[in-house]
Amino acid sequence: MRFFIAMSEKNLPPLIGMSHEQLVQLCHDAGAKPVHAERIIASLFRHYNSDITAIPELPTVLRNYLAEHATTFEPECTALQQAEDGTRKLLLKMADGKEVETVLIQGPGRLTQCISTQVGCAVGCTFCLTATAGLTRNLSTAEMVAQVIMGQKIGDHQVRNLVLMGMGEPLHNYDEVAKFVRIASDPKGMAFSPNRITLSTSGLVPGIYKMIEDKLPCNLAVSLNATTDEVRNQVIPINRKYPIHELLSAVRDYIKARGNKRVLIEYVLLAGVNDSIEDAKRLCQLMDGMGCTVNLLPFNAFPGSVFKSPSDTAVFAFREILVEAKIVAVVRSSRGRDISAACGQLKTEVQKRRTSSR
Repeated sequence: MRFFIAMSEKNLPPLIGMSHEQLVQLCHDAGAKPVHAERIIASLFRHYNSDITAIPELPTVLRNYLAEHATTFEPECTALQQAEDGTRKLLLKMADGKEVETVLIQGPGRLTQCISTQVGCAVGCTFCLTATAGLTRNLSTAEMVAQVIMGQKIGDHQVRNLVLMGMGEPLHNYDEVAKFVRIASDPKGMAFSPNRITLSTSGLVPGIYKMIEDKLPCNLAVSLNATTDEVRNQVIPINRKYPIHELLSAVRDYIKARGNKRVLIEYVLLAGVNDSIEDAKRLCQLMDGMGCTVNLLPFNAFPGSVFKSPSDTAVFAFREILVEAKIVAVVRSSRGRDISAACGQLKTEVQKRRTSSR
């Protein structure tokens, strides 16, 4: 992968982080016709080419203006792993040298990309490897868009689904994430269907209400991962600030405001912690009348983790309780186990290799 950065002492804004309206304004300011914004978008988001000089039919006045008022960049792909099941994981270096992961998940007739929204994470979920590194900084809209562009270039098929479930808590970086979602879902932008974009949160209640207020064009997923505040306090510390009853109240308000739109409840099954029959029954009570889909995710253990993966028997029994209660429950098998595709694992492995080689 080549590493192309056009940086400037003026700290110019990247073109890939601009909306259609901003690109139209850029053309207007340059004294060029608005139609040229469409040509720029086609190059960036249809052909995945960030070399503005290669775009045909751009007037010289616009090329010169872009050179003075905007910049383009591609992250460097510093590591790439491919699993037997087709999952690909990329470690991308941004312009300041910070690295984040993005994952391409191959499914039947579709390619889903998992996007990171921060370098690290401040939430501190105790089962998550990313949390062990803490938060370094937020990613910009352009850096999220750049992940998609790299995925489109590398993938064997077109990326059709975007899930903001990578490194970071999206609602801790709300403004930049919201801009990304709008560019991704804009027919005059990246042109993803809003129904194919999912934002996953660990439970930041104010952020959920902000999504309602802004009518953010994407799906919502919530990492619940426990059925009592006592357990959730241990695995997701932010629960101490936004306990289960408050979180699910916000989810109900979201569902109502979005016209009974189905919300995805993510539940990571941790052996001996939250995978009992009693937990399953409590989850049924919590989900009663909400119409949510529950994704059951058997924990993908990593070296040094205090948690263990649940047995297949426990997973099957847990799901059966939900199904009997007429709750749509899907067991998501962990993809890319042979390449450490769990969030944070590739970055951790690469950093260890670098340290040992010094």
